[in-house]
Amino acid sequence: MEGIFSSIKISGSGMSVQRRKMNVVAENIANAETTSTEEGGPYRRRRLEVESADEKMPFQTVLKNSQATLTRTRRKHIAGFPSRLERQELVAVANGKEVSEGAESFKLVYDPSHPEADAEGYVKMPDIEIINEMVDMMSANRAYEANTMAVSASKEMLKNALEI
Repeated sequence: MEGIFSSIKISGSGMSVQRRKMNVVAENIANAETTSTEEGGPYRRRRLEVESADEKMPFQTVLKNSQATLTRTRRKHIAGFPSRLERQELVAVANGKEVSEGAESFKLVYDPSHPEADAEGYVKMPDIEIINEMVDMMSANRAYEANTMAVSASKEMLKNALEI
């Protein structure tokens, strides 16, 4: 029974990662003008690094494990093939971790009237480009929508299979 729901599980994992990515981008946009944080200094841009759960598994192993072998249903069929379907289901759950940019990731803006300005009148501002953040947000949104469509298609196929 697990095998028929694996596509939904994979798409759900992708939706979760894309939702987290959108949250990180929203936090970056909200703090684009934050010059002072609890850690000290300006807000540092965050991003989400995504990797597969089986990152150390070589591609050949994944390919071999994901292939289904042929089934022999009668003794007269081709010898050498197993008598039942043997397949190992692979469900990769993506992991994500938030990473902050380095301590020197800021831009200097000349604004002597700002309360955080140094002696020369420069303020350390977060190095966040709103346009880049919006592109990241749209990309995550599109990926989320694609995973939603995959879940809908899987649900439809399961519903149709039950009607047979």
